[in-house]
Amino acid sequence: MSAPGLRAALYARVSTTDQTCENQLPELRRYCEVRGWSVAEYMDTGVSGSKDRRPALDELVKDARRRRFDVLVCWRLDRLGRNLRHLVTLLEELQGVGVAFVSLGEGIDCTTPAGKLQLHILAALAEFERERIRERIHAGLARARREGVRIGRPRARIPTRALEGVAHLSVREAAKALGVPASRVHRERARLSQNPPRHSGESTPINPSFSGHEATL
Repeated sequence: MSAPGLRAALYARVSTTDQTCENQLPELRRYCEVRGWSVAEYMDTGVSGSKDRRPALDELVKDARRRRFDVLVCWRLDRLGRNLRHLVTLLEELQGVGVAFVSLGEGIDCTTPAGKLQLHILAALAEFERERIRERIHAGLARARREGVRIGRPRARIPTRALEGVAHLSVREAAKALGVPASRVHRERARLSQNPPRHSGESTPINPSFSGHEATL
């Protein structure tokens, strides 16, 4: 892969529009020139590394799948990946279509055996990170269950007026009219029967112990 005549894709990114990719590109160009590689440049300007979609990077990945270049060269790892997991996923995809990877800042060159070993170490670290995140999620869910916290999305209630509007229908017919499961209509009707709504036109019952004499005071 280190032979001359390879096609290189140079990727540069800056997070704000007042920065310029030209601070990164000269070193990338020199690296490829020394090796006799032809270059195509992809630049994302004013795009945060946390963004899921980056126009130039998206185009680069499409071109990689079409085998329009042989090696991807970037200035530093953080120019390319949002985090370790995203970075390794991207590099594995590139590797799957036969594209090598070079990062000048970290001295990673996957056109060499040592560079490929570094990539495997990165993949192992990403897997470790995934497992740690999974363990923390499971531990948090287990603690919440022990404390009696209900896990999952809260149940949405059917509006009282909607229930009253289908009160004359059977459970199955009401469910079809409301577009909800019959079990939900049954549950909501049971709730409504236990806590009947008070409409604005209803009068408040008078406490019999409250005398008219007291009312005049």
